[in-house]
Amino acid sequence: MQLDIFEHSRDVMLRNDVLQALEQHAAAQASTRWEALAHDYPQDPALAALRLLIDAVEARFDTRGQLPTLADHGALAQAQLVLRERLTQAARSLMAVKPAQAWLRTFWQDLIARSAHLPYRADAQTQHVAPMLLLIGDWQGAAEAVAQIASWRRIPVPLAWMAQARLNLLGLQASWPLLAELAWLSPQRLEALVQTSPDPILKRLKNQFDAEFEASGEVTDVASGPGDDLAWFPAWVLTERPQLASHLAQAQSAMHSAPEQAMRLLVNLLGLEHQGRHQDIVSHRKTLRDLHGGLYAAYMKTR
Repeated sequence: MQLDIFEHSRDVMLRNDVLQALEQHAAAQASTRWEALAHDYPQDPALAALRLLIDAVEARFDTRGQLPTLADHGALAQAQLVLRERLTQAARSLMAVKPAQAWLRTFWQDLIARSAHLPYRADAQTQHVAPMLLLIGDWQGAAEAVAQIASWRRIPVPLAWMAQARLNLLGLQASWPLLAELAWLSPQRLEALVQTSPDPILKRLKNQFDAEFEASGEVTDVASGPGDDLAWFPAWVLTERPQLASHLAQAQSAMHSAPEQAMRLLVNLLGLEHQGRHQDIVSHRKTLRDLHGGLYAAYMKTR
């Protein structure tokens, strides 16, 4: 029985030796240790995954010791697929969570460096450094990468990337203008962003909006897909958090849609209330009621 335990511990020891070399990105050492494991335990179930990781480490640099530049977006897509599926699966099957994340991070950083020259393309949205920087939590790097994209604030995908980066860099309060713009341009992308938000307040407001907001079928200038009611979220937020008016007012004009008009109308209404201009308040309230009955009801609930 003791011999069985010893024999079992030996294969574990050999496997761990390979992993130790891999974690240090010592390809030659890892390969030598892998050969010892394969010689003594040719049926070891970890051999294939270990070999895959060793090959990846060996292929990191070219003959000059430099990271090879990726030729185009298609090459980046293929490299991302290999890393996201094959290498990630192998690393997670062999390593604990944190060591696997650290090991994979190096390869994502390699891909970022190798593809930094590739511009943003609408037909290859994920083949850009920004989403990879977001994936590894480099918020500042992601924000700088998005800032290089022409008219990024008018394009839903890079706008969502920048909103995610700033949420993590600056917090929710400073991010409200971008969140509003994203709600108007692509409520579905805002929905996805809320799910990954580091701020629980944003998630709570979104859940409350889902439970309480009364949709209206009268407005026709907003897309009608699932989750598109979220275009009204910035305006609705002001009915719950009027103190955010100065932050949301900084949102840049988008397409002058009804949800955008409603939010700006509420910003003005809150200002008029503060000034006590009753006649103008009555007029603005009527406009809001005509624009969206459900939003008007949410606003009047606290009046």
